[in-house]
Amino acid sequence: MSRYESSRFIKDPKVMNPEALKRACDALGWKYTVKGEDLLVTDLGGKEKLFGEYALKVSGGTVTYNSYYLKNGAELVEELKSIFFPLNVEYARDSVIRSFSANGFTYKKDFRFRPTEEVADHFSMVGYTNLPDEKEKRFEVAFSILKDGTVITDSNYLPDDVNDRAHRSMDHLQELFGRERVMTKKPEYDIFIREHGLTSSVGQKNKTK
Repeated sequence: MSRYESSRFIKDPKVMNPEALKRACDALGWKYTVKGEDLLVTDLGGKEKLFGEYALKVSGGTVTYNSYYLKNGAELVEELKSIFFPLNVEYARDSVIRSFSANGFTYKKDFRFRPTEEVADHFSMVGYTNLPDEKEKRFEVAFSILKDGTVITDSNYLPDDVNDRAHRSMDHLQELFGRERVMTKKPEYDIFIREHGLTSSVGQKNKTK
């Protein structure tokens, strides 16, 4: 996170967030076990007799079903996805709010926002500066969450103290999501650097792991 910047947490379409995946199974009443990086659905609420075998297996983002025992496996996969994706958006939103709140920001709902085919949610986190030289005290970092769980941020000028707290929040989000983020500087960033006699070591596009 920095001044005049947009960040995007890259969503790998092949990876399903494990926490949202577990919550989806809980919502469906399915029992599961986790072995390494794989999640195995072992009970579909008593609907099918599996004789100790798994019904569904989720490895990364690949969902497979036990075709030997299940005749409606494809339908079950779609049922899981229909629950998973809304929960994934909820997980992303809660993670942003939790990470930024821990660093002194407060949540601001966008009452004018209406979901689109691509964007599921939009809101801001508000931070206040304690620097006496700053005339404005209130600053916002905006967030858009796409329906696949991708998180996009947008910020304009942030004072040093607000900027530092936002940066810590973004680092924590990166750990939670397990994804790298791509940071793109706005044209206003170069103007800010020139006006303050600073040297920019960051290009227009910078990828942070």
